[in-house]
Formats: sequence, C-alpha cells, structure tokens
Amino acid sequence: MTVQMPCAGLLILSRLVRIHTHPLELYRHRYMSVKCHSNQVEMKRFSTACVKCSNDDREGSKTQLLTTKQVARQSLLSRRSLSPLERISSLLPQDALGPEVMQLRDQNHPHEEETYTEEHSSSDPSSDAKDGPSLKEKNPDHCNDVAAQQMETTLQRKTILAYGELLVAEYHKKGCVEFRKMFQLQLGTRLLSSWGIILHDDVVGQPAAHVQRTSRGVPIFIRRASLEDYVLYMKRGPAISYPKDASAMLLMMDVTEGDYVLDSGSGSGAMSLFLSRAVGSRGSVLSIDIREDHLKRAMLNYQRWRAAWRARQGEEWPDNVRFHKADLCAASPLLARRAFDAVALDLISPQLVLPTVIPHLHPGAVCAVYLANITQVIDLLEGIRCTALPLLCERIFDIPTRDWLVGPARLKDGRYCSKKAPSLNGAPVEEENASVEVEQDEDPAFGSIPYIARPHPQQLSHTAFLVKLRKFVT
Repeated sequence: MTVQMPCAGLLILSRLVRIHTHPLELYRHRYMSVKCHSNQVEMKRFSTACVKCSNDDREGSKTQLLTTKQVARQSLLSRRSLSPLERISSLLPQDALGPEVMQLRDQNHPHEEETYTEEHSSSDPSSDAKDGPSLKEKNPDHCNDVAAQQMETTLQRKTILAYGELLVAEYHKKGCVEFRKMFQLQLGTRLLSSWGIILHDDVVGQPAAHVQRTSRGVPIFIRRASLEDYVLYMKRGPAISYPKDASAMLLMMDVTEGDYVLDSGSGSGAMSLFLSRAVGSRGSVLSIDIREDHLKRAMLNYQRWRAAWRARQGEEWPDNVRFHKADLCAASPLLARRAFDAVALDLISPQLVLPTVIPHLHPGAVCAVYLANITQVIDLLEGIRCTALPLLCERIFDIPTRDWLVGPARLKDGRYCSKKAPSLNGAPVEEENASVEVEQDEDPAFGSIPYIARPHPQQLSHTAFLVKLRKFVT
C-alpha cells in the first residue's frame, strides 16, 4: 500500500526519525521556575525554555538555559493557537531543527521576528542601547517635543516676572531719572510713589522689562534688578564697596571659579556678594567682621539676594559664603590650616592685620585693599616697611566716573530741531531757512537732527583708593 504525503511532510518525518534514533535521555524538556525574593515577598516566574542536561554523573546536574531570544519566542508562541509544525518544533531544541523546518515556520509567520524585536526592545532598554536603535532614533518627534517644552519653560522663567523677584521701578523725564526704587514682588502689595500706585499683582506675569502705568496714568519702567542694582539700593549699615571699585578689585585679585578668598570687613555684604558670584559653586568665601550688627546686616542681604535669585532663575545661588565674627589681629586659630588665593581688605587700619593674614596667602597671590583716605594709604605703606612683610605694592589708584547726558535737540514744544545748512559761495543764509524745524509727525532722516551732549548734573564723587599688594617669596 502506497502512502502519498506532501514533500514538506516527508521532510518533517525524516527529521523526527533522525532525532529519535539518538538516546532519549539526551534531551529533556521541562518548565523552569525561578524564585525572586524582594522585600520579604516571594514571586514566581515561569518560562517554557528548553534546557540541556548531561548524563555524566561527574559533571553533576548542571543545566544550560537557552538564549533570551528563544525564551521570548516560546512565550510569544504560547499566546496564540499553534500549528502542528510549531507544536513539534517548540518541543525540540533549536539546534536540533533543520534549515527546512526553520524555513517552513518562518514562512507561516513572517512577522514573528519583528514582533519579538519590538517587545524585547521595550522590555529591555539595555539591549536596545547595545543592539537596536535608541529611543530618540525610533521616535525623534517625541524627543523634540520634550526638548521644546523644556526650552519653553526656561524661556518663560527668564522672560516672565514672578513673585519673590527683585525689581527696579524708574520714571524717566527729559533723559533724566526722576524716580527709582527697588522692591520685591509680593502678593497683595502695592508700589507707592508720587506719580501713583502700581499693584504688585498687576506686575506678575508681565515681561521682564516693560512699561506699567500707575493709577494716575504715569508710565513707569519696570525691570529686573541686577546685582549692581541690588548692592546700590539694598539696606546697608556701613558704607558699601561700590560696583566700580569692586569690579576693579576682582580684576586685581584675578578671582576665578573655585578660588578660596578672604573678605575682611563684611560691612553690608556688597563685596561678599561679588566674590560669591566670582568663585562659583566650587569656590568659597570667608567673610569676617568685628561688629555684630555689621555681620548681621551682611548675612541678611546675602540671604535676601539668594531668595530672589531662586524665584527668578528657579535654581539656587551658590551657598559659598561663610560669615564669622572675629578680630583678624587675634584670629590665628580661625585661619589655621587655611590658604587663600586672594584677600580683600576693607578696614580702617589694614596694616595691623597684615602680619596675621599674609602667611596664609599663596605666593604670587594679590591682596587688594580698599581705603577711603590717602592718609590711610600712607599708613599702610609705612606699616609694610616697618614689618618687612614680603609684599610688593604694584599699584595705587582710584576710579573716577562721569555720567553724560546725550540726546537729540528739541524745542520747548517737543519738536526736533534740524541742522543748519552751510552757506554757499559765501552768501549769507536767510534766517528763516537757517533753522528749519521738522514737524512732529515726520520721521527725520538719519543725521538730520543735532544732538546735545553734556555731563550729568549728578556725579558720583571719589569713593576709595585701591592698593594692589602682591606676595613674593624672599
């Protein structure tokens, strides 16, 4: 009797006969269970994976799991109804299957490999980073949206005013500032001035620099306060180190990020704030003052600026200033085992503390001294000469500044003036043509309007002498 079978069935039958002629003990199929103990809770996970067992007693009962890809394929096959070919091939080791069987199985389900790849990539991010494309490559639009949202949030924080920020309100009239005041945005508070009232709640959510009208309709320019503005308008006890002098001292000392700086004479905390920004989060500033009230005022100003910065930027200002109440003339225990990259002194008699401070200054580093009178400068140099300190006085100077008013020439009615045309061939120009006025509604051309420049009536006078001392090794 002749049995007719398809060619594919003959191939499968021949392969089964070849497999079962070997000892049946060579392959054994079973379910593997793994116990995972986490937080005193026992969980069990089962896998239909084929294992190879050895009959050799000397080798013990060691088993070898198949690859993760094969285990995932088995779990994928168990989710749907299997054909006879898949049932038989799933019970056999993968290395025992011939190329004909693998080809037939792939032809029946060509998308099986693709499905496995997607599931395996989503469940195993480490393998995705090694073998497959990254999440950014698979879904670039999603990553771009996240980056755009982050950028939008940062931009909104930098351009929109919020509660807790320090602001400056100014009223400009004829090129001069008639009113200027620094204030902090608070809920339910009002800004009072001779030109009207502005509610703080109306300022919140506005651009960082804009014009706000008061209750009387006067335009007030409102902007964020810089560190220079804060130092000039913050509450103070003693006189401050003005920004023009503080910037010169920072250049003299060559303070960079990560430096350790000594600030003697905390005062109202102006120099400590400038040094805090210069040294950054990796550096540190040691601020010392002999008076308790001065030190308290410096600490309050420092903390207020940090709080305003947090509300403005959404991040912390570096907490890198340490305030101490001490007398540097007898502060050897405080300075023990400390070395400074720079020293800033704002004292009445700095020559008295130099013998204590200079041994803790790195060779080649600079000590910048802030003195109000020239007689103090003379006493400082005389003290260095008498004590024979290894200090070289490189420079003594002050920084004068002069503000100027520059603006277009206008008539009393607010119209622009125009430049006079030169006379042609020596002929006099008629008076009515010499001072032609430009109408208010016209847009004058470039260079057609004369400008007036004069020094500002309010000038900042002398503030201090700056002395640059550099330590050298004898």
